[in-house]
Amino acid sequence: MDPRMLMRITPARPRQARSTPVGNKVIGATMNTSGALVIRAEKVGTATILAQIVQLVAQAQRSRAPMQRMADHVAGYFVMTVVAIAVTTFFVWGLWGPQPSWVYGLINAVSVLIIACPCALGLATPMSIMVATGRGATKGVLFRDAAAIENFRKVDTLIVDKTGTLTEGRPSFEQAVPVAGGAADEALRLAASLDQGSEHPLADAIVGAARDQGIALAAVDEFESGTGIGVRGMVEGKRLVLGNTALMQQDEVDVAPLSNRAESLRVQGASVMYLAADGLLLGLLAVSDPIKATTQEALDELKAAEIRVIMATGDGVSTAKAVAQRLGIDEFHGEVKPADKLELVTKLQDQGHIVAMAGDGINDAPALAKANVGIAMGTGTDVAMNSAQVTLVKGDLRGISIARHLSDATVTNMKQNLGFAFVYNALGVPLAAGVIYPFTGLLLSPMFAALAMSLSSASVVGNALRLRKAK
Repeated sequence: MDPRMLMRITPARPRQARSTPVGNKVIGATMNTSGALVIRAEKVGTATILAQIVQLVAQAQRSRAPMQRMADHVAGYFVMTVVAIAVTTFFVWGLWGPQPSWVYGLINAVSVLIIACPCALGLATPMSIMVATGRGATKGVLFRDAAAIENFRKVDTLIVDKTGTLTEGRPSFEQAVPVAGGAADEALRLAASLDQGSEHPLADAIVGAARDQGIALAAVDEFESGTGIGVRGMVEGKRLVLGNTALMQQDEVDVAPLSNRAESLRVQGASVMYLAADGLLLGLLAVSDPIKATTQEALDELKAAEIRVIMATGDGVSTAKAVAQRLGIDEFHGEVKPADKLELVTKLQDQGHIVAMAGDGINDAPALAKANVGIAMGTGTDVAMNSAQVTLVKGDLRGISIARHLSDATVTNMKQNLGFAFVYNALGVPLAAGVIYPFTGLLLSPMFAALAMSLSSASVVGNALRLRKAK
């Protein structure tokens, strides 16, 4: 089996079905410790997770940091200055130096050109970026480009999605509540039939619950997904609508008969979706999504770093409030659409904040692209990852703190490298030009100038390699 393949597990035989996590995805090097599995390769070659990680790291290492552009600009003037100093050295020694004056002038001019070779200056930032991206990859943090590494440390505000970002993203169905006179099983059957066309985690939970109960699902036609608010479609000749309050308002469905029940479920942290047929309310369905075990630790680290955390979710306001209170998030927004998230990012940027957006779904993509730094969960959709500048491979929010610390360390390392390169040339060029000759009678040989230039480059590389051990 090609270890680069992305695979999906299916049970090898009926008796394994109870213990095998059917449908779970595995990647190369996954170990099967007991029993037997049948694994179907779904992605090969460049489509695999491993290939995408390699591509992202290579892309980041080839990119240029904003600081590099500044160094390149300075280097242009630096080269012209060094050439001018070399020419001046040649003529000063040739006209006023001891005999053989023109020979001394030529040797010293060559020494100036050799020792001032801008190798260290050219290596200062690329080496730091290359080592930092590799270090980040080993910690499950993928940077799309060098600008993301440099800008991450400036972030002062973080907007986070709820489902799949703060929570596991693997919701479980809780219950179906029909309107008076209705049947819970029928509400579940119709909702699951409609949700067959959706890839949302909440839809998977509803469809899975119906199938687990042995409920036969009907075909769905004219399926339409309203990103972030719900779905519509035709099932058995009925125009079904399943989603949040905003979607019900669009279709002019009266949810008052179940509003109190929905509110009590939301207060408990459940996501509530109303189900309506031909404009009449049929019931509601409640799905819960457990919070990731690492989320609280990640949020505590961000608060300690004085980063403002805002939660924005398509779930109801009560659900958002319950989750926010549980995690200690002071600012939250419920029932937001993709456009609302985008507007929130824009508003904060207009106020002068450097904004990061963390999400995993298609509905997060616009905000991820607009944010100063977009952070996608590697467990989410490809659209989200393609829109973001940073990807957390394991979907662990603690990776944000790792990325921020790595950004700080990398920028500090680049400044050290650039500072050393400039200081080295500031001291080496006058020495090569023979400034100390009248006081000491010593001149710098071109061979020693070449050695000093090589050592300066080696020192920059060595300093950049320290990032491999950055904490």
